[in-house]
Amino acid sequence: MTTLPSPRFPNPRDAPALRWGIVGPGAIATDFTRAVLTHTVQQIVAVSSRSAERAKQFAVTHGIRSSYGSHADLFADPNVDVVYIAVPHTEHVRLALDAIAAGKHVLVEKPMATSAADAQLVVDAARAAGVFVMEAMWSKYLPKFDVIRQLLEDGALGDVRLFSADFGFRAAYDPESRFFNPDLGGGALLDLGIYLVSLASFALGDISTVTAQGQLSPTGVDVQSSLLLGTPSGAQAVMFTTLLADTPSEAQIIGTEGRISIDRVFVGPGGFTFSPAGADEVRYEDSSRMVWREGLCYEASAVARYISEGRTESPLHTLDESLSALRTLDEARRQIRVGGSIRSMEAQ
Repeated sequence: MTTLPSPRFPNPRDAPALRWGIVGPGAIATDFTRAVLTHTVQQIVAVSSRSAERAKQFAVTHGIRSSYGSHADLFADPNVDVVYIAVPHTEHVRLALDAIAAGKHVLVEKPMATSAADAQLVVDAARAAGVFVMEAMWSKYLPKFDVIRQLLEDGALGDVRLFSADFGFRAAYDPESRFFNPDLGGGALLDLGIYLVSLASFALGDISTVTAQGQLSPTGVDVQSSLLLGTPSGAQAVMFTTLLADTPSEAQIIGTEGRISIDRVFVGPGGFTFSPAGADEVRYEDSSRMVWREGLCYEASAVARYISEGRTESPLHTLDESLSALRTLDEARRQIRVGGSIRSMEAQ
């Protein structure tokens, strides 16, 4: 193969414009808002926070016309079509359920919940209400992953046998921060490992076995974890994540007829190299030149298209895939014995 397929994703600006509400004006919401306002025609019309002043400040900064000191007030706003939930992990389920009950479509940050059982509550509610819900696994909507998807679909790698990846950075230890506080869903696996597990299943298919080792922080959450995942075919994923050090944050998909090496940081915009067996390497470069979270615009435009088409979930990252990834993380965290962090709302 001397050429690569072209990405099939349309220009983010071509998606029908929906009216968005931002739930939780934190760092990821700031980057999402900037990406959406810069690269799409989507309209952000409201923002909510537990602090009315914080919501107002965010609205003024980004030119948003409505701000609320209550998430319930945003959900009741008839001018909002879809909400983006960008609060700490442990609040995802409660707020997603409230948004669904109000008839809103929902894009909820990853992980959808801190356990598969809690995520199932969201999935069941969304399906009963007939509204669109998607976990914000933004990587899957980047152009490079559509090119990789086509290579996998076309059998260009032959029989895919291995996915390897790492994703980590050094986070200053603060027991109250979202990285280390179990009450906020802290830990490397929930924050970074969700990417690894989701993209492992993207490359290999269903995960059937989980082997995990890790190190716990004084607060009981994992700060470093290694995973070996198996599939029914015998293909494997070998991955590690950490909050203790910067890692290369690269990934490889390896098959009997070639391999794909995805550049740092593999979950964001960028390039990759395809190395077919017995032939010259071929490079893919992202022509958009987007940097890191600018790529969030692709998932927002995908959501707008899916909702406008009458879909209730993403064909590229289904609700069942979100549940499967969380079941894998549940088992990994059980093996590592993350103290008190796998709890179901149903049991409370």
